[in-house]
Amino acid sequence: MEANHNDLLWKNISSLPYFRGFLRAVEGRYYQDIELAEPILDLGIGDGHFSAATLPGRVDVGIDTAVKSLQEAANREAGKILICGRGEKLPFSNEYFATVISNSVLEHIQQLEPVILEVSRVLKYDGSFIICVPNDNFTQNLSIARFLKKVNLKRLRNYYQSVFNKISRHYHPDPVDVWIANLENAGFKIIDYWNYFPPKSLEILEWGHLFGIPAWINKQLFGEWVLIKKMWYLWPVYKWLNKHYSLDQTSSDGAYSFFIMKKRLGC
Repeated sequence: MEANHNDLLWKNISSLPYFRGFLRAVEGRYYQDIELAEPILDLGIGDGHFSAATLPGRVDVGIDTAVKSLQEAANREAGKILICGRGEKLPFSNEYFATVISNSVLEHIQQLEPVILEVSRVLKYDGSFIICVPNDNFTQNLSIARFLKKVNLKRLRNYYQSVFNKISRHYHPDPVDVWIANLENAGFKIIDYWNYFPPKSLEILEWGHLFGIPAWINKQLFGEWVLIKKMWYLWPVYKWLNKHYSLDQTSSDGAYSFFIMKKRLGC
């Protein structure tokens, strides 16, 4: 059985823990219908897996704070230029980029405003800013949290939600209207947005943190999340996830939000 190497789900689950690969494949699919003008900056490129799988050869510059992750991004040829730096002080002139993408990054930054304003500075007028971020449905729709609410264990529920956000390194699982306000205040016009990853998909992600421990051990010992990258080995999990992946993941109660924005004139 051969893999379809253009299949985003396969590309992701053959290199990442299955639950993370599922999410990244869903997000990557949205990018396929978006016209991205160049040059493109990937803000928070990390290990480069997302850009390499989703936009192979398209990213001009990738920036991240983690040197080790950038080394992996270089091995994947995820960006033509890779820079170790911080989002609140981008080493580029005004209006340098036509597109900035930031996939599941902004929620991990405590002080968001300086970073978003800096993106606005380096983005051309009418340039595109495209992001994926968790919203407050992430916290509310965790399956164990919903169960604890149902049995009226509110304090334990709140604790579980807090711990899970800490594990996920989320500073900003904010309501959509808060995200919109912050982005508009920084000079962006929201062209389109939608929520995605409904509760059933979030449940796969949530429980994957437990069942994905073997992948974490592989990464620590061998430097790879997945050791056997063959369809015959991954076929059961691929078939299971594809049932969900093939469905429309957009949903009003989706745990994540996808924003497409343009920089406003005079910002």
